[in-house]
Parts: sequence; structure tokens; C-alpha cells
Amino acid sequence: MNTKAYAAFSEKDALKAFDFDRREVGPKDIQIDIEYCGVCHSDIHMAHNDWGMSVYPVVPGHEIVGRVKALGNEVTGHNVGDLVAIGCMVDSCRECQPCKAHEEQFCEQGMVMTYGSPDPVMGGTTHGGYSTQIVVDKDFVLKVSEDLDTKAVAPLLCAGITTYSPLRHWDVKAGDKVGVIGLGGLGHMGVKFAAAMGAHVVMITTSEEKGNDAKRLGANDVLVSKDEEQMAAHANSFDFLLNTIPVAHDVNPYLPLLKNGKTMCLLGATPIDVHSMGLVFGRKHLAGSLIGGIKETQEMLDFCAEHNIVSDVEMINMQDINAAYERVMSADVKYRFVIDMNSLK
Repeated sequence: MNTKAYAAFSEKDALKAFDFDRREVGPKDIQIDIEYCGVCHSDIHMAHNDWGMSVYPVVPGHEIVGRVKALGNEVTGHNVGDLVAIGCMVDSCRECQPCKAHEEQFCEQGMVMTYGSPDPVMGGTTHGGYSTQIVVDKDFVLKVSEDLDTKAVAPLLCAGITTYSPLRHWDVKAGDKVGVIGLGGLGHMGVKFAAAMGAHVVMITTSEEKGNDAKRLGANDVLVSKDEEQMAAHANSFDFLLNTIPVAHDVNPYLPLLKNGKTMCLLGATPIDVHSMGLVFGRKHLAGSLIGGIKETQEMLDFCAEHNIVSDVEMINMQDINAAYERVMSADVKYRFVIDMNSLK
């Protein structure tokens, strides 16, 4: 099925219009008309081949919201016109231990990413949500509440689940003191989720200005990490630290903030240098987390519907994507760009 899109054709060229064919709807497939697609920093990394794994052309986009257009004859539980979403993956082996534990993101055969993975059906590579439509196996399609602001739902499919999953895994609960390090696309969602879970949320930032905005999002306090006196005053007091900084940085100053036996979870895929002294004194833990499984992503969307949580977004047309990339790289967005895909149709 002919599909209009925007794609990167090399690591240096701007994204531009691209037509390609989606697969026909199979018995277990759902065809979705894409209404909105979020812009994630991972999109930029893949477009620019920052990770050395890009296969061109790349059609980015894994924060997809749209409506069901057609259903395979074995699909139940969905109807034409339903509001649905697609996140970072569209398939997995479904047989390995992680898949059976509903953690498809850790599939031992490798999850099939929404874009940039070998396409097991069409051959070539998968293409993402910077496009007018997508066809996905029913088991990787998520339901979205009509009560939420649809355009602002899109970033939940990556920024949302990436922050929700570790908060759930490390059992953040009412009364816990939770630090969110870094206020960007991920950090602003971490603040919202931790606050909705009843935690005492502290925004940990180098910028007092960002701290003020964090309070608008639900943070109780602000800790300026460059202020040694403030850092010392908060030592040994945190039940959990969610580190959302997306670039290489020194993690060692944050470890003394944790209570004994507690965890700092890293979300950025960056090199780090850790001194073991910060871990062994207090049996502290340094961990990582990668998005979430399909079951947990649906749980996150339902949690958002219950608590009226969406992302803070700025809308753009598809034709403005290259300017948006420049602004993301200079941290000039609060807090997520979302593409109105009607601009491409």
C-alpha cells in the first residue's frame, strides 16, 4: 500500500519526502491511519547514524497515535475507528523467557523496532511513524483513551513508558522521596508520574529556572546539583533516583544522595565512569532501564487516563521536521515536538 513519509537518506542530508509500500493487511494485522507522531531524540540519532546501525532510507518515528482503518479477519478486541497507539517495537520472537514475561523489549532474538530493524514480513528494514499509515501485528497495538488530549499522548509511547517502567519496577510509592535528574522530554514525564504515584518529588538540575518549571509539573522541591551545600543537605535521603540525562556526564556526585541499599536508574544510553566507593559504602545500586513491554505500556496508558497525564508538547508540521531536529539538539523545546500528520496527507 502506497505510503507517504519523510525519510533520512544519509547521515548528513536533511529529511525529505519519501514514498514506499506498506504490507497488505494480514489475518492478525491492524492498519492504522497515523494522526500524530512524536519526535524522539532517538529519531535524530538514527537519522544521523550516531549509533552506527542506520540503514538508509530511515523513516523515523516510534511515538505513534492514530485510528484503526482496517482489521485482519483474526483480530478481535479492536474496531475500525478506534484510537490506538504504536510504541518502539512492532514484533518479537514471543518464545524466549523475556517475551513470555511480557518484557518484549529484552527479547533474546532482538525486538523488531518500529523503524530501523530487519522487517520479518516485507524484507528490508522497518519504517516508522513519520508516515501516513502503518500496518502492525495486533499484539503490538495499544488502546488509547478518548478522554486524553490525543496529540499529547504520542510521546507517552517512548518518553512515557521509559520513565514509568523504572518507577514501577523499583516500586515507587506514596511517601517515597524520588529525585528526577534532568528536565527534558524524559524528565518532565518522570516528574509527572512520580507525583501521581504519591512520591515526594525533587527535581535535580543544574538550572534553577528549570527547577521552577518542574514545580509546575508536580515537583515538591528543587535541588541545584552545582550547589555543594544543597547536595550535602540531601545526602542519604533518597529512596530512588531517576537519571534522565541523555548525554555522557559524571554520575558519581549523585550516589551519596541515596539511602543505603537504594537505586539510581540510568535512562540515557551513554558511557559512564563510576567509582566503586560510591556503591560499596551503603550497598547502593546503579541500574538501567529500557522502555517497557507491551503489557506494561498499556498499563501506563491506562494510568495516564486515570490521572489525566499527557506530555507537554509543541505541534509542528511534517515539513518543519529538520528545524525541529535542530531545536531538539539545542534543547529548545518544552518538552516534546509532535508532528501533525495531516500536514503530510
